[in-house]
Amino acid sequence: MIIYHGQSCLCSYCVLVFLILLFPVLVSSSNCSCEAQEKDQNSAEALKFKLVAIASILVASSLGVCLPFLVKDISCLQPDKEPFFLIKSFAAGVILATGFIHILPDAFESLASPCLNDKPWREFPFAGFVAMISGIGTLMMESFATGCHERLELRKAQPVNGDEEMSDHNEAHSVDVGRFHGSALTLPRTNSSDLIRNHIISQVLELGIVVHSVIIGLSLGASQSAKTIKPLVAALSFHQFFEGIGLGGCISQAKMKRQSVVVMVVFFSLTTPAGISVGIGIAKTYDDNSPAALIIQGLLNSASAGILIYMALVDLLAADFMNPKLLTNFRLQVGAIFTLLLGTCCMSLLAKLN
Repeated sequence: MIIYHGQSCLCSYCVLVFLILLFPVLVSSSNCSCEAQEKDQNSAEALKFKLVAIASILVASSLGVCLPFLVKDISCLQPDKEPFFLIKSFAAGVILATGFIHILPDAFESLASPCLNDKPWREFPFAGFVAMISGIGTLMMESFATGCHERLELRKAQPVNGDEEMSDHNEAHSVDVGRFHGSALTLPRTNSSDLIRNHIISQVLELGIVVHSVIIGLSLGASQSAKTIKPLVAALSFHQFFEGIGLGGCISQAKMKRQSVVVMVVFFSLTTPAGISVGIGIAKTYDDNSPAALIIQGLLNSASAGILIYMALVDLLAADFMNPKLLTNFRLQVGAIFTLLLGTCCMSLLAKLN
């Protein structure tokens, strides 16, 4: 099941490796009647910027995803403190803008390309449809996984002897079990349930981010235009840094085992550089405007956008903005709204630089 430590990390890693290996094979053998967009091809100069991009993005990604772990021992940044809500709102704004501003428009552009046939790609908004389905799929997965855990806890909560004196914790569980078997269902969220939910959030969020990162890396690595690559180096470095902060915060809050944390951090940090490396290797055969490339990019970007938008709105923002601590503190509410808008603005400005 996805909620158990290294197994889900390994599963996500296998999915990504499969995408990296399959994607170039599909797109390198396709042809398109569209004219190539890049006129200033200089492979030698472009390669220099690609190597700079690998190093820069690797450092930015690693620093961003590790930053929440480096500052978690600071008392004012603990999960029960006010600054934690502000940082988390900023990270949620970054992730939300990534889905709406960076990924979803790219998906619509790919699936509406003149290189594709009018039927069926121009007759139906596939990008929006796939994004919607991926969001619903994420909701269903979270619901089933969390529900399975809750039912297991209810079974464990049955008292051994009704005449024995029970602790307060067991009494609370017995009441809940009685309500479950009666007409009302009351499931208070336990610390274990919160950890399970945070495990799911962090792992699904990483999957949504890295799918898009693979496409970014492949496109940059396959480009032969130095003028196209040069401005992307700084933009993508900041992009990965901010995304890393959001993802690192979720991983830190899930309190996973050290091995699982290392796998997820390394996985995120290496995804885009690995994509660029693969792109360099297929640069001579890769056609960014081929029908196969456009369809695969569009569908994967749509799915990634749906996951990120759902995670940002439901799992990050809705949960925090409905938190009693935030609802009873007007100053904290205003601060969270400000940092949320700040995060969305930062990522929106990066889209202008791309």
